[in-house]
Amino acid sequence: MRWALILFLVAAVFVIPDAAPCSAHAKPSADISRGPDLLDEPDTPDAGSEAEQVSSAISDISATDISDMAAAGGASDVGIAVLDLESGQVVSEQGDKPFYSASLSKLILAVDALQQQLSADDQDLVHRALSVSDDNAMDVLWTRFDGMGAIGRVAAEAGLTGTHAPQDPSQWGEVVVTADDMVRLYHYILGSPVRDAVVADLSSAQATAADGFDQAFGLLGVTGAYAKQGWMYYLPSEVYLHSAGVLDNRYAVAVLTTNPSGDWATARQSINAVTQAVLGKLTVQG
Repeated sequence: MRWALILFLVAAVFVIPDAAPCSAHAKPSADISRGPDLLDEPDTPDAGSEAEQVSSAISDISATDISDMAAAGGASDVGIAVLDLESGQVVSEQGDKPFYSASLSKLILAVDALQQQLSADDQDLVHRALSVSDDNAMDVLWTRFDGMGAIGRVAAEAGLTGTHAPQDPSQWGEVVVTADDMVRLYHYILGSPVRDAVVADLSSAQATAADGFDQAFGLLGVTGAYAKQGWMYYLPSEVYLHSAGVLDNRYAVAVLTTNPSGDWATARQSINAVTQAVLGKLTVQG
C-alpha cells in the first residue's frame, strides 16, 4: 500500500490509506459534521396493495436486530445502513455517524465524472478507480475533474446530507461519508444515466487491488453482490475498512468500520462478522 507523506504538526502523524494522495492528518474528530439519524421515510402504501407487500421485505428487522448486527463487530466502531431499493424502506444503526471515506470517495467522484464528456483514457481511469481501487487513477481524476467540487455536486444531486469534501484538498481519503448516505448514493446511481457504467465497473472488481491489498472483505465476493471497498490506516492504531454495495439488485448495503487494534486481520474479521450478520438477516427476510 502506498505511504502518504509525513506532515509534522505538534506531533508526527501520518496516514497509510488506499486513499490518501498527499499530506497527512490526525484521525477524525468531533468537527466532522453529522447527518440525520435515518433516511427519509417512504410514503405509506395503501393496505393490501402490492406496494405494501414489497415494503415488508425489511420491515421485520427490528432496532434490536440492527443493533446486534453492529455488535458483531466487537471493538470496531460501526455504521450500518440497509435500503430496500424497491420500497425505499431503510434500517440503520449509527447510519448518520461520520467516517473518513478512504476509497469510497472514488465512487462519489466517478458519479460526477461520468456525467461529463470523457475520453477513452478518462473512462479507463474511472474503471480502474472503481474496480481495482487504483489510487494513481484517483489522483488524476481528483485533479482533472475538480474533486473538491465534485463531492458537493454529487451530495446535492443525490441528497447526501452527511457527506462533504475534506478539509485538506489533497486528501481525498478524508472525504466525510455516512452509511445512510452511501445507500442513498446507490439509490441515486441506479436511477441515473451513469448506472450501467458504475455497475459494470464495480461488478468487475477482483480480490487483489491495484496496490496488492486483498479487498475481498465485506460484500466483495458475496454471490449476487457488487461493492466499492475502502481501507485506510491511521497511526497510532485506527484501521478503517468499509464495504458499500448492492445485493441481489434489491438491497443497498453499507458497512463502515474503524477498528482500534491497528491490525488488519482483526479489522477484517470484524467487518466480515458484521456483514455476515446483515446478510443473514436479509436472507431470512428476503
